[in-house]
Amino acid sequence: MRMTRIRKRNRDRNKLARPNPSTAAPAAPARGWTDGLSDVSIAGDPLAFPHLARTDLPRHPTTVAGHARLIREIAADRARWEPLVRYDALTRWYARLETGPGYEVWLLSWLPGQSSGFHDHGESSGVMTVVQGELIERSLTRAGEGARTLRPGGQRVFSSGYLHEVVNGTLEPAVSIHLYTPGLTEMNQYGGTAVPEQHPQAQAEAH
Repeated sequence: MRMTRIRKRNRDRNKLARPNPSTAAPAAPARGWTDGLSDVSIAGDPLAFPHLARTDLPRHPTTVAGHARLIREIAADRARWEPLVRYDALTRWYARLETGPGYEVWLLSWLPGQSSGFHDHGESSGVMTVVQGELIERSLTRAGEGARTLRPGGQRVFSSGYLHEVVNGTLEPAVSIHLYTPGLTEMNQYGGTAVPEQHPQAQAEAH
């Protein structure tokens, strides 16, 4: 395709049509190109193409605060994750919602009684929140064992090496959203009664 050189065309036009200074009317203020073309006429009105006019383009988070904000935004957008929820009577169900540079977000469902067992997340840290139902988190620290109830609206931030167990101790299903940074590649199980569990991605690659 041959491209038109607008500026050269303007210069040629000016050479061919130079007005007589004694008879020419006062020149109107210049607007855009000298031949009347403007950014809108050349490229189109940005308002007619919303993706060109957007000022709220998402940025990938790189801090703990940014990861927490992303989790809140995803949790609040029920239309994004709610249609994806499934339940599995044999194991916890999960689906990856989003990936970005240095992180990934997972959606998990929990039927009554389902548990993660005591585990850590290898080198990954992260944020989790409950979006439906209730979960109980049991954690192991130097101070001993602690337990807390996780409900919609709250968040748990954890660092690499954090050891905990999450279980649905109610009679209703629960759903949670988890962000891991860097992306989760290992889960180390602890305790004699814990069932060894691979990371979802590792399981998918094994099949």
